[in-house]
Amino acid sequence: MEAPSPAPSGSVSAADERDARLAALLQRRQELTESLADSPYDFILFLERAVVYSDLGYPDLAAGDAYRALLLTDEAKDESYEYHDQVTEALENYSSSNFPKVLYHGTLSDGAPDLFSSQGSSGPGMLNTLASLAAVRCFQILALSLLLCGSLRSAYEFCERGLKAVPDNQDLLEIKSYIERLARRRLQKADNEPVQIQELPDRGVVRREVYPWNTYEPDRFSQESLSFLNSQLAEMAPKCEVRVSNLPVLLDGASSTDGYDIIPTCNQLGLFAKEDIAPGEVVLQEYSALTANNRHKESTCDACGNELPPLTKLGTQAKCCPECDDTVFCDEFCYQKAQELYHPAVCNKDVDAIAKDPEAKVADESLYVLLLSRLLAMSSHQDIHPLDVIAIKYIWGDFVPPSVNDIDLSVNAEPPPDWTLPFSFKYNIETPLHILEKMDIDIFANLDRYDTWVFNTAYSKFRGTASARKSLRDGRPDVAAVHPFWCLANHDCNPNVTWEWGGRMVLWARKTRVVGHQPGGIKAGEEIFNHYCDVDLDVQSRREWAKGSLGGWCMCQRCRDEAQAIGL
Repeated sequence: MEAPSPAPSGSVSAADERDARLAALLQRRQELTESLADSPYDFILFLERAVVYSDLGYPDLAAGDAYRALLLTDEAKDESYEYHDQVTEALENYSSSNFPKVLYHGTLSDGAPDLFSSQGSSGPGMLNTLASLAAVRCFQILALSLLLCGSLRSAYEFCERGLKAVPDNQDLLEIKSYIERLARRRLQKADNEPVQIQELPDRGVVRREVYPWNTYEPDRFSQESLSFLNSQLAEMAPKCEVRVSNLPVLLDGASSTDGYDIIPTCNQLGLFAKEDIAPGEVVLQEYSALTANNRHKESTCDACGNELPPLTKLGTQAKCCPECDDTVFCDEFCYQKAQELYHPAVCNKDVDAIAKDPEAKVADESLYVLLLSRLLAMSSHQDIHPLDVIAIKYIWGDFVPPSVNDIDLSVNAEPPPDWTLPFSFKYNIETPLHILEKMDIDIFANLDRYDTWVFNTAYSKFRGTASARKSLRDGRPDVAAVHPFWCLANHDCNPNVTWEWGGRMVLWARKTRVVGHQPGGIKAGEEIFNHYCDVDLDVQSRREWAKGSLGGWCMCQRCRDEAQAIGL
């Protein structure tokens, strides 16, 4: 077979062209991000960055920017709104001769510069016209982006809102038609059968990665990181240390590699025993205030998530916040921890009812957004970036390389990749912004800390590491927490430890192992293997859980052996 001929001298390969285009788009994204830092109320800049995100293959981030732009168009139209004056000032440089190119899209915008010019170069008429044109562009981007994410109900709602303003907009009509066709296929309806909006699915999936511009991920394997983590660990787990661990790579699905002696591996952080640990001996005890409770007015500690102590004739250990009596802590320790870590950011801010008492089908989503809410409170009170909060800083979010997530935009493109981060407009965009507004945080001027990609990165870390507790009343998950050192003990379906969470996360050595009921205990030098799912489930169920939470099928030795034995 002949070797391929080299490209002619001076020619540019398709791969080089793609890399150059990607670099140019990333550079443009950076420029727009810097411009937004200087002019955070300019909805044109948000729309321009949304288009760049679309071209980069991040429809969820495009939707996030388009939604913030839409909020600002509302601010522009009403003088009584909080940011009206700031929006007015930010848009002073636009005119018919400097008409924003991002608005040249769709039937409404064909004559937009003339319409814009007819309103005069300044004043309320000009501002309202620009805001109205931009709002339609927001609806177009939101509808298409959310469709691409799989959030069909929200995409349809934004189509309807846009068409109410401009009934003949061809882009919105086409997107609405495509949503209806896709929904009929998913719901197995006939072509002429109407689709009810409440039937549409709203959960989709998006990219799960360390974004190319994310500078907050530490070098987790550096000596500096390991030294810091071990200094923190010493008090919680004196017989353990953090080291680099070599683990099997999670797979996208069924594979013939289950029976192979050698499989792909990757490096992650892990917990290792420094000394022998006896069966039943406590391995780790960890306190965390990164917790969530989705039951409104429930009798749990706001800080640690544990049940509140009972009331006796002598009173109770529980302590209420003196500024907001509805917030209760199980004791003075938790109250002080809350004051130190997060509570002043939400005290008397009316955030208690957000995402509480959800329907059973979204109970898990509500817990994740409430964990994000707690993280945002920690960030605000401690005055640091959310991804610098120690409780999640060193957690790996089961990210995949951006190149694996990329969408090929060429004519002969392969099918799009299987993204793995669960997504919905409500929980990834709308509710986090609502929480920030309740906390009196300017969601435009603080974009550097509270951008949509920051929320997604936090969700990626929560998805693979948060533990949850089910209610004894109805079996629904109602309390969750992130314990960063507990989750450094990597998952295995034949773990050598088990755990219990009740105010503090406690790991102890299993007395017997799951496979073969072998004797428990851990020898010095062995890795501590935890379990994040119910290890009594069958292999197919465990692997499906891992796909949803960790981003891929579990490839531990037990899963490989059991899958091979039954021919999966």
